[in-house]
Amino acid sequence: MALKADKGISDTRYISAKGWAGAFMYNEKAKTAIENFFKREDTLSVGICNGCQLFVELGLINMDHDKKPKMHHNVSQKHESIFTSLTIQENKSVMLSSLAGCTLGVWVSHGEGRFSFPHLEDRYQIVSKYGYDTYPACPNGSDYNTAMLCDETGRHLVMMPHIERSLLQWQWAHYPKGRHDEVSPWMEAFVNARKWLEANGK
Repeated sequence: MALKADKGISDTRYISAKGWAGAFMYNEKAKTAIENFFKREDTLSVGICNGCQLFVELGLINMDHDKKPKMHHNVSQKHESIFTSLTIQENKSVMLSSLAGCTLGVWVSHGEGRFSFPHLEDRYQIVSKYGYDTYPACPNGSDYNTAMLCDETGRHLVMMPHIERSLLQWQWAHYPKGRHDEVSPWMEAFVNARKWLEANGK
């Protein structure tokens, strides 16, 4: 079943993280500090769920775009908490490029997880998409079925799904039979981050 956004409701009512973002936008020192962090070439970050909403609202993932993406309420107009799947695209992400082509289970828990993009898909570095583009497998109705996004450098990654809650086999709602992994493939994202930081003198 696919759900469509209600075009009769103004999307401006559903922009997430505005309050938190205001703490940066209206504090010159904080605004300068976070923007400088993202501009440096020796930094790495991941924004998960609320962190994703914050970084997107601040325009940090697509700094060079005239119109920035927004995060809106799920099309279902309710909080969605499910175990679903993601397919990793060919991507530039420091943390996830090595997992391109994989489809992995993951937990989702959010009410405002819908990526809304003002430009065509090829303007964005979409790292992963939901395994299916229909509800409830895609729990929010994001443009281009987007679950994860990174900046042009691949160093800054944002996502609504919770890979940090899906690192161990027993945390999954379903795990392939016959596999006895100590950790799930999602752990590779954090291993990749550690290796990158070590290679860059951190």
